[in-house]
Amino acid sequence: MSGSAAAPRRAGGGGARSRQRGSKRLGLFTRLVRYDDGQSAAEVYADALEQIESAERLGYDTAWVAQHHIDPAEGGLPSPLVFLANAAARFDRIRLGTAIVTLGLEDPIRVAEDAAVLDTLSGGRLELGFGSGGSKSSFELFGVAPEDKQRVYAEKLAAITAALDGAELVPGRPLHPPVPTLRERTWQASFSVSGAERAGAAGAGLLLSRTQPRDPDVPLDVVQADLIRAYLDALPAAATPRIGASRSVFVADDHDEAQRWAHRGALRFLDHLRTAGITGMASTVDEVLRDSYIGTPDQVAAQLSADTAVTAATDLIVQIHPIDPDQPAALRSIELLATKVVPQLDRLLTERVHP
Repeated sequence: MSGSAAAPRRAGGGGARSRQRGSKRLGLFTRLVRYDDGQSAAEVYADALEQIESAERLGYDTAWVAQHHIDPAEGGLPSPLVFLANAAARFDRIRLGTAIVTLGLEDPIRVAEDAAVLDTLSGGRLELGFGSGGSKSSFELFGVAPEDKQRVYAEKLAAITAALDGAELVPGRPLHPPVPTLRERTWQASFSVSGAERAGAAGAGLLLSRTQPRDPDVPLDVVQADLIRAYLDALPAAATPRIGASRSVFVADDHDEAQRWAHRGALRFLDHLRTAGITGMASTVDEVLRDSYIGTPDQVAAQLSADTAVTAATDLIVQIHPIDPDQPAALRSIELLATKVVPQLDRLLTERVHP
């Protein structure tokens, strides 16, 4: 046997194989948000694991989770690596990612150690994403001043990068367990051209958000085109581009059903913004759903195919937030995305390249 732990296998035998398609990987992103206020954290986590199980069975390549602190309406998971360790023990094929760890609020060496253990136990399936973001309350919780946010993030990003590269943490003592390939599976999230350049120069993957602040008349993919261009220009010649485009996607068998769930989710999200005292993000249902792709498989495939950032991405990462329907509707959307939308999207993109 080799010196690293073998990937665990769930009861019942081997996992599903990835679906056969083009080079674009398909990822499921869950923020572990409650469907209604009566759900416990345990129920939310169980639902998320069931969604990942469905994604693995349907051939999704990756499952991603976000990190949020003391704000379950925005995201219910403060410890993403702990959750992914549970997923790694249950599911033996799907890759597992953080999008993102809010690194400025963490000890970078402890994150490196936890990530190294998870990567070892999962058989090298971790995709480790970092970002500087996080709610105002999160930074207050950990005592990081807003004006120090970017400086602290840059310092901790340098520290964890060195650790993953095998640098000595104290004389003669590098990171343990060693994970020599994990550095090649790190990602950086950014809203800015300078952040995209930093990710590219580091040879990391670039994570693009499902939405971001911008002029209301400018489409999301137009803004993100500048980030993609900056990332690719900064990428070392020997590095392979990795661009993850996160998108809010909800698919239903019926258009009206999809719109009903979307309207409900948008109203709940607006209630959350009001309760939390968050201003400037959205004030109407249309603003909440502005960057969401909602409808039947045919409609969603057409919407995604028109998104130039999705076209340029190596990874399409779909999340149901802010629609956040009940579990049956969420599972159906995950299924329709894999079985109906992606095949049509592949065809539409292929026809665009080879008319």
